[in-house]
Amino acid sequence: MADAALRLQTLFEQLLGAPLPVRIRAWDGSQSGPPGAPTLVVRNRRALRRLLFKPGELGLARAWVAGDLDVEGDLYTALDLMAGLIWERGEDARTLVEALRDPEVRAAVRGLLRLAGPPLPPAPPPEEARRVRGHLHTKRSDRRAISHHYDVGNDFYELVLGPSMVYSCAYWPSPPADGGTLEDAQRDKLELVSRKLGLTPGQRLLDVGCGWGSMAVHAAREHGVHVVGVTLSHEQAAYARKRVADEGLTDRVEIRVQDYRDVADGPYDAISSIGMAEHVGAERYLEYATDLHKLLKPGGRLLNHQIARRPQRDESAYNVDEFIDAYVFPDGELAPVGTTVTQLERAGFEVRDVESIREHYALTLRRWVANLEAGWDAAAGRLVSAGRARVWRLYMAASALSFERNRIGVNQVLAVKTPDSGASGLPLRARTWN
Repeated sequence: MADAALRLQTLFEQLLGAPLPVRIRAWDGSQSGPPGAPTLVVRNRRALRRLLFKPGELGLARAWVAGDLDVEGDLYTALDLMAGLIWERGEDARTLVEALRDPEVRAAVRGLLRLAGPPLPPAPPPEEARRVRGHLHTKRSDRRAISHHYDVGNDFYELVLGPSMVYSCAYWPSPPADGGTLEDAQRDKLELVSRKLGLTPGQRLLDVGCGWGSMAVHAAREHGVHVVGVTLSHEQAAYARKRVADEGLTDRVEIRVQDYRDVADGPYDAISSIGMAEHVGAERYLEYATDLHKLLKPGGRLLNHQIARRPQRDESAYNVDEFIDAYVFPDGELAPVGTTVTQLERAGFEVRDVESIREHYALTLRRWVANLEAGWDAAAGRLVSAGRARVWRLYMAASALSFERNRIGVNQVLAVKTPDSGASGLPLRARTWN
């Protein structure tokens, strides 16, 4: 009798202590759960072994990346339903240990063990990053982490990001449904950063974590500044250098494969750090801020564009997301925006403006997901592995929902290396950035 789906639903509901909001279809063809809801497809018994040997998010991630688990129906709805169940229950949710005290749950787990087949843990998918103990953020470990995420093929990133090749939150004048394009919104973001930095012809700009060169090219072409862009990704640097050459800007833009900690040719008039500080790590953040402060001339400005998480009651209990750490951004860490502001101030900066653009990132991510889904046949298997494409689809869709639900945010922090005279060089009225 085909009943694996019902048995799975029963176990999950016992573990969660609440009705399962999605439908389940198991490898034996059985289905169970609310009609009309998105369907979690358990393709094989190996998915169960992944969950049993690594309960929690990492086991689910491995099953998803390997193709053992899938979703039929709207992915956003499925993720929102599951995330909503977990977040709404919060600290009152039953833990696995508590659930296993229940004889019925223990019996269900024993049944799943029988369903799962031979008790051997499947090997992790090859897309999983090699794990190291702790988040040391040495130069070597940072190079390895950046390579894992960014050196996966520029053609793949072109498909996902579109012609702008900007891998950070765009700045939308209105929702995309009103006719705004991703390319226009990314150009507006680069221009917003340029205006906040007060860029004028002849100035020197350091672009930390320059990516594929979009900010460097924009600043040099539109504002006449001289730019040094640094990245740890060789593939990004090669792509950025070609863009610079194609734009005829080699006399004004230099792209380096270099750690920001090794930049020693200041002072700069301005520094942009867009979507890079998430890689720095809590233990290194003050060092990062201090290094950038030293590289600026008196009166120079820093624009730090960074994802933030919500603060916790006990900050020492913060743990890096297992899926993101293993498959997306190894060693990446998020901090509350207040912590970021404090560290910048400790380094000597005067923080002059903090602008939240959280909703803008949700719009951006949904457009990236749409680009990936539209080019799925080209992406999965030709540009990158099918597993890698599945990683990107899941993490971008889940991140879009996290921004929409205010579980994470993104902020532009404008800081100044204000001289002893106190003359910041900023306008009296905030957000008139010239």
